[in-house]
Amino acid sequence: MRSTAVQEWIDQAIAPEEIDRYLEGGRDFIDQERIERELEEARNPDPKKIRDILAKSREIETLDTRETAALLNVKDPELWEEMGHTAGEIKKKVYDNRIVTFAPLYCSNLCVNDCTYCGFREGNPEEVRRILSMEEIARETEVLTSLGHKRLIVVYGEHPLSDASYMARSIETIYSVQTRGRKGVGQIRRVNVNAAPLKIQDFKPLLDVGIGTFQVFQETYHRERYAALHPGTVKGNYRWRLYAMHRAMEAGVDDVGIGALFGLYSWPFEVMGLVSHARELEHRFDGVGPHTISFPRLNPSGGNDLAASTPYRVFEEDLKKIIIALRLSVPYTGMILTAREPGDLRRRLLPYGITQTDASTCIGIGGYAGASPDQKKEEQQFLLGDTRSLDEVIREFAEMGLITSFCTAGYRCGRTGDKIMGLLKSGREGKFCKLNAVLTFREWLDDYASEETRRAGEAVIRREMEEIAGDPEIGKMNLQGEFGAFYERVSRGERDLYI
Repeated sequence: MRSTAVQEWIDQAIAPEEIDRYLEGGRDFIDQERIERELEEARNPDPKKIRDILAKSREIETLDTRETAALLNVKDPELWEEMGHTAGEIKKKVYDNRIVTFAPLYCSNLCVNDCTYCGFREGNPEEVRRILSMEEIARETEVLTSLGHKRLIVVYGEHPLSDASYMARSIETIYSVQTRGRKGVGQIRRVNVNAAPLKIQDFKPLLDVGIGTFQVFQETYHRERYAALHPGTVKGNYRWRLYAMHRAMEAGVDDVGIGALFGLYSWPFEVMGLVSHARELEHRFDGVGPHTISFPRLNPSGGNDLAASTPYRVFEEDLKKIIIALRLSVPYTGMILTAREPGDLRRRLLPYGITQTDASTCIGIGGYAGASPDQKKEEQQFLLGDTRSLDEVIREFAEMGLITSFCTAGYRCGRTGDKIMGLLKSGREGKFCKLNAVLTFREWLDDYASEETRRAGEAVIRREMEEIAGDPEIGKMNLQGEFGAFYERVSRGERDLYI
């Protein structure tokens, strides 16, 4: 039974006026009939049309939904390979040869919602409920910084005990933690948030403590399916969730992240929903779209069997197409492939445009500082596919020729929101990213890497340094001298230098 206080909180959690202000003619921006019609009308697209669309993507222009529908209707495997190659080219143009790592930190599994696919759902009797104290959050952070993590995404259930005030205190606590590496001090430099939708006023305490990206997934953009999966309570309001990013950006959050949980409904429809969402944000906020897009697949969780019984199962080849289509449709955005997926699959999918992934992931409440590394279904939201250490994941990236970036420079230099869009689309941001990736990778190799990983990483550093020395664009920006000086200082043990 819910307490009176919790029920009162639920009753005032949604502000209808913060939905209505964004509607046009009483309608929201997800037009299901149009999406379904465009998918149907785009059947059997002309290969020349597809190649014209690829040319538009190479110019880092967001596709319209008709163009995305044409991509999704391609049947020719060879044309999909061409599309995949183009997706990889675009990622390299915008973000260069880097991959960003982070870790999730689950602070609470208290929740007032009853989402049928989620282990946190209120009606799940198997879930062991817990909310971390600030001291426990500090201990979790100590473990993560001792591995070398510089970015976290903190995750909360929707509940009055994990409201905006609790979130702000937890972020402040995370930023306060410092640990010693072999040569320098380690700490978290960027705290992103995955939480329930908030009112505009509730973002102020998060902005005051330095929130990074604010992330809310719509789960499914299909209204009827959404209603069936989210009975009652706060999350049952489709539009309150749909306009969560609008409220965040209106409140002053520079970077927002959108996503869908693939496996809840037809995956082509969800891709169209995500592209519609990206275009809506660009339209409303002076060309600024989502900082990241995520595309997790439905995984097994405690207290339900939907992952096994869903009629909308997403197979490996489907996930590959999802990633390619999104990279081509929203070419400037960061794309996150999480540890929901097994390691061998993540390795195969990285070349199609992935920019971020988590590592050394544990999603049990208090699991990082806990005694056992094993997954416990009754203590986490879903089961993971990849629980390898950060060191193992970075070694694999290095062996693939990728540089792991721990850079958070853009956020401290103000290269966010509308200021970053032009840099991303021109490819200039990728140059800053390349330089700062080398500086932060040097830090991590010196402070945390195993000997085997260090050897693999040194080969990557050498190649990146050669590319920097010969890059005419970096030369035009007159950055080589500053970079060289910073590199020497980092090698001697200074930390958090960035361009």
